[in-house]
Amino acid sequence: MTGAKRKKKSMPWSKMRMPRCEDFKLWCRRRLPILEWATHYSLKESLLPDTVSGMMLAVQQVAQGLAFAVLSSVHPVFGLYGSLFPAIIYAIFGMGRHVATGTFALTSLISANAVERLVPLSSQNLTTRSNTSVLGLSDFEMQRISVAAAVSFLGGVIQVAMFVLQLGSATFLITEPVVSAMTTGAATHVVTSQAKYLLGMKMPHISGPLGFFYIYAYIFKNIKSVRLEALLLSLLSIVVLVLVKELNEQFKRKIKIVLPVDLVLMIATSLTCYCTNMENTYGLEVVGHIPKGIPPPRAPPMNILSAVITEAFGVALVGYVASLALAQGSAKKFRYSVDDNQEFLAHGLSNVIASFFFCIPSAAAMGRTAGLYSTGAKTQVACLISCIFVLIVIYTIGPLLYWLPMCVLASIIVVGLKGMLIQFRDLKRYWNVDKIDWGIWVSTYIFTICFAANVGLLFGVVCTTAIVIGRFPRANTLSTKNMKEMEFKVKTEMDDETLQRVKIISINNPLVFLNAKKFHNDIMNIIQKENTGNQPLDEIRKYEQSTLVSSLSGICNEEATQPCLNPKCSLILDCSGLTFSDYTGVSMLIEVYMDCKNKSVDVCLVHCTASLVKAMKYCGNLDSEKPIFFESVSAAISNMHLNKSPLLQAKKFFHSLFGQRMNIV
Repeated sequence: MTGAKRKKKSMPWSKMRMPRCEDFKLWCRRRLPILEWATHYSLKESLLPDTVSGMMLAVQQVAQGLAFAVLSSVHPVFGLYGSLFPAIIYAIFGMGRHVATGTFALTSLISANAVERLVPLSSQNLTTRSNTSVLGLSDFEMQRISVAAAVSFLGGVIQVAMFVLQLGSATFLITEPVVSAMTTGAATHVVTSQAKYLLGMKMPHISGPLGFFYIYAYIFKNIKSVRLEALLLSLLSIVVLVLVKELNEQFKRKIKIVLPVDLVLMIATSLTCYCTNMENTYGLEVVGHIPKGIPPPRAPPMNILSAVITEAFGVALVGYVASLALAQGSAKKFRYSVDDNQEFLAHGLSNVIASFFFCIPSAAAMGRTAGLYSTGAKTQVACLISCIFVLIVIYTIGPLLYWLPMCVLASIIVVGLKGMLIQFRDLKRYWNVDKIDWGIWVSTYIFTICFAANVGLLFGVVCTTAIVIGRFPRANTLSTKNMKEMEFKVKTEMDDETLQRVKIISINNPLVFLNAKKFHNDIMNIIQKENTGNQPLDEIRKYEQSTLVSSLSGICNEEATQPCLNPKCSLILDCSGLTFSDYTGVSMLIEVYMDCKNKSVDVCLVHCTASLVKAMKYCGNLDSEKPIFFESVSAAISNMHLNKSPLLQAKKFFHSLFGQRMNIV
């Protein structure tokens, strides 16, 4: 007995094997996505558009790097470093091929709270410029960047820890309305923080709860201190930036290279400020001295990590959520997949490694990513090429930006946030699709502007989860129709040729953000297996009824995974059990419809509520040539039968004429 027990215990060890070379290669391909797409990179097709996109992106990286460094309360030169190192690291570890990582307005605003709290402006008089300091900057500037680097380091460590814990699978809790409201509210915060530069005012750093309103109260109280020259230059810069960018967007198909208006504006205003001596004549605040080169790496101060843990969590969550939304959007647009956990690793390493090179917290920015779309970028090679131009700026052109007015940098920030600010238009869509999502958007936005982006994000997630939990107990999870009776009626009215092509799936649960992704995967698995099954002929002619069980449980019925055998099948979604859906669920239904349409699979929806039909017609570009919504399964099959009746009659005619079946293509 003892020997038997020992033998039984040793069996698991005997099944273990040493890692092979193939396993290591597979692991490298999973954790280093650059190895996957770089091996298939086409120099002929992709290098030219990536080079053009990289040049345009470099202009944005330099302008936003300087601006977001000022937003983070550090010297502008550190924004150039933040535009270089994180982009290189993400290109190696990230899966978003059209995502531009670098300095980011929201993470800069969060880290500024830690910088202003630990190294306030009042301590500047106690420090002097030291020749032994890094790049000749004052100890005050080095203390400030040390705090920002510590926030970046700890935020990256938190993101890497989330990758180790595989928390990327929990991102389904963060819905699209919550992300939209949070980013819009944070963008409103950023615009407010730039008001002092746009107006040319001297203003103390104001943060904390309701700080948004205290800033405007201070502005109206000291309205007489506004510098008219700075205000006029800010308005002129904003008008020029918006106008030229709109023209670039409108005529991007006719012109191969868009006008880099950010760079042109920076050069023009710097020359004007230098020639007219605006700094001394009108008192305009300028960027100042920007040193050349990159300093040797230095570890962030570990003794202040406990003091910046709040900002680090905000950087980790807000930066990741905003970046993941952009990565998923680009993956959906260009038809590739993104691993949520791998994105945790990519952004975590981008923050951790870059913090040793005096970088502020980084993330993907909507404006730069949209720029990659418009200029036709193919891969992350565009970002790597942009890094080359940023490096040239750091070593050669940087000192020439001394005379760049701060109000122009603030204008570039405000216009760069246009993509986030126009998300106010989403309110109309949420109101027409699901009024509860509309309420979540408004409440999340209010919490964000009253407190902070991370507080608004947390409130949105908790509020959304609580509402769904409250709505689920009232949901019917089972269909009440008599399937045998319905099957009998359909079989007596239709012939076998039509029935072979139909697959019916009953949705037996509400479709919301919690189960929308699993629902899509289940449907796609059914369609994907349709060409791989081999069933007996007598089973093929039976009527197929597939039921999609509770998507929350993450299990699909065995019947539901039975494949259709025909090259082109029809799919009927029975929505009688779909008692309610939110915006994410409606969007997923439309995505399923479009994916099936691309796979030449006809989709019909039956037993839909009037609100669901209205929401789908409002949200999606559905096919208007043929009906999609039907009152019953029988009506949907009858419509399919009418569409195929000419072919069926021809086949029956030849079969009766020759006594054998002929296939007509």
